[in-house]
Amino acid sequence: MKAYVFPGQGSQFTGMGKDLYEHSTIAREMMDQANSLLGFDLLKVMFEGSEDELKQTKITQPAIFLHSVSLAAALGDRFSPQMVAGHSLGEISALVANRTLAFDAGLMLVYKRAMAMQKACEMNPSTMAAILGMEDAQVEEICSGIAGVVVAANYNCPGQLVISGDNQAVDAACAALTAAGAKRALRLPVGGAFHSPLMEPARAELAEAIASTDFQVPICPVYQNVNARPTTDPQEIKTLLIQQLTAPVRWTQTMENMLADGCTEVIEVGPGKVLQGLFKKVNRELATSSAEWAQD
Repeated sequence: MKAYVFPGQGSQFTGMGKDLYEHSTIAREMMDQANSLLGFDLLKVMFEGSEDELKQTKITQPAIFLHSVSLAAALGDRFSPQMVAGHSLGEISALVANRTLAFDAGLMLVYKRAMAMQKACEMNPSTMAAILGMEDAQVEEICSGIAGVVVAANYNCPGQLVISGDNQAVDAACAALTAAGAKRALRLPVGGAFHSPLMEPARAELAEAIASTDFQVPICPVYQNVNARPTTDPQEIKTLLIQQLTAPVRWTQTMENMLADGCTEVIEVGPGKVLQGLFKKVNRELATSSAEWAQD
């Protein structure tokens, strides 16, 4: 079974989508439509912007989404998913690709999500850190004993977990985890505590937008971040998408469930190869690749 997976924040690079824009008619139409809907020149930043410009949440999220969904569209009839999933922001890309959401609705949700998250970051100085070489349960236990807000946020693969919370609590957790034997505890260059209780203001704001957006029955199941389980039920998809901002991304469990359900090939749709690498950590023999499109 083929699984198509969609990356999240961190996969962006200068020049992303430029080749696609120049050589695929459908991708170019979608990208031009995005610029028009957003009311600013996102493409200019994608094609020519600096690393710092691309790092801004309000730019990064729509840029990665746009690159991913226009690439899926450019695949044409060769895009034949039997299951999909997306990491964090990538979940919305997956929901457009499997036709739960229309492209324009997905784009506006991503932009509202990005702006709401940016606002929440400014309200609470906060951060994230990658913890390498430690069991998930041990990371959870140590974080639970730290004063302040610090929680497990991204279960990326066995031995790699990202924690999220207020600055002091994350620093204290990093020190405690290193002392307990973690190979590395490294603060990440992000603007806030994504997938933690500190994102509650953003979750509340996004919930309104999601509630008023039309969700259709998709063409294949989506494995959602909150519970790592497959679903095709539009109401369940909505509910879990709202919860996603303050809940951890259960990517390790998502990969394990996809493989248990018969996944034999993983195709990453969007910038970078991060998700392919994570799947290889779970099953080294699994066939993985980046989506390839034909010029028209």
